[in-house]
Order: sequence, then C-alpha cells, then structure tokens
Amino acid sequence: MRIDVFTIFPTLVDEFASESLLGKARNNENLDLRCHDIRSCAVGNHKSVDDAPFGGGAGMVMKPEPIFEIVERVDPPRPLIMLTPLGKQFKQSDADDLSQLSGFSLLCGRYEGIDQRVVDNLVDRQISLGDFVLSGGEIAAIAIIEAVARLIPGVMGNEESSKDESFLQDLLEHPQYTRPREYKGYAVPNVLVSGDHESIARWRKAKSLLITMENRPDLIMKRGGITDEEQILLREYANGNFNASED
Repeated sequence: MRIDVFTIFPTLVDEFASESLLGKARNNENLDLRCHDIRSCAVGNHKSVDDAPFGGGAGMVMKPEPIFEIVERVDPPRPLIMLTPLGKQFKQSDADDLSQLSGFSLLCGRYEGIDQRVVDNLVDRQISLGDFVLSGGEIAAIAIIEAVARLIPGVMGNEESSKDESFLQDLLEHPQYTRPREYKGYAVPNVLVSGDHESIARWRKAKSLLITMENRPDLIMKRGGITDEEQILLREYANGNFNASED
C-alpha cells in the first residue's frame, strides 16, 4: 500500500513510521510511505505557507498555492483526506475500508486551518480523531497510518491478532494475561489455564461485554443492546461457571 502525507513537518511523521511495526512494514515493502514537505512549494525568501485570514480574526491560515502545487506535482493516490476537527470521526470501520485500497493520502493542517479553496477543490474527505483540537494533523496522520497499516496482509506477524480486537464487533477487547501465572500474589484467572477452549471463549466474551457496558455504553446502544444469549452468558459469569474464582 502507498500512503502519501502532506505536511510542513515531514520528519515528524517519517521518523515515527520508521520504528516498530510500521518500520518493519516499510522495510518489507508492505508499506510505501512518502512524506512531502508543503513548504518546498512555497515562494519567497521565508517560504511562508500561511497568511492572515480575510475578514480578520486570530491566528493564521495555510495558503492554497503551496498545497495545490505539491499535490498536483506528486499526483498522489486518492482519496486525499484532510485531517481536521471539522471532519467525520475516525472509526475502526474507516481503517478497515482504507486497508482495502491500494493507497490514499493525508493532508495535515496547521494554524487556524487551511484555505477553504483547498477543501472545496482538492480534498476528497475530511477526518477527525475526535472531539478535541491538536496543534496540527501530524499526530492524527500517524494514528491513521498505524490503524490502517496493521490490517495490510503481511504486516502483522500473526494475522489472527487483528481479528480479535476492540471495536470489531462493537465491543471492547477482553483482558489479556501472560507468564508468570502468579505475581506478587496476583493470579491469572483459572479459566485461562484450564485448557477448556470453549469456557475460555465464553469468559472472554463475557468480559468484553462487561468492560464495554462499563466504559463505552454507547457501543452497546449502537449494536442494539445485549442479546438474550449474551444475558445468559453474563449470568453464567456472575455465577462463576467459567472456573474463574480467582478473577
């Protein structure tokens, strides 16, 4: 997959994406990440990419010329997504959709925003990480790149890892444990070392339901509530039917 990023801080994105999973994906040629410096297409001695807003107001606005020029010069993969708090909130389903493409591009805003002519005539889509404001779109770009790249075949060492994670069924993920079995008197739930794979699966589903109900009730509402089968499962968990007495 090819992902192009347009930013005034290309090294910020490039260096982060050179480590860990993203770095391995790039080295293995599963991910072709290209970071472009918008300032390289700015004119004048100071290579300015921003100016005061028409109509007055605080802050500065990113100018249209260098953005249009660099995007047209590069001819990046589409869609071109602008990262802005004005956009649609990014979800796991969006990561899934983007992972099916051969490529896409990200435009990182700064200052008070980007000239609306860029939005109207160059950008295909607007995305936000959530209901908060950052100084620029670079952190959002990194988050989206990582969320998408880990879904590309061959990127993760274990392809099953991405199939059992939070949000895939509108539920948060169950707790995870590893060795040692006991540490400072804290023991791993018995069911996880029982070898009973059916009980383990039911315990994990019950924990996912409980964690989601407590921390993200909106996800429970989104999926239409708790099913009758899940109600039975939660009662089994409450009665300790999963050999989870140490939980």
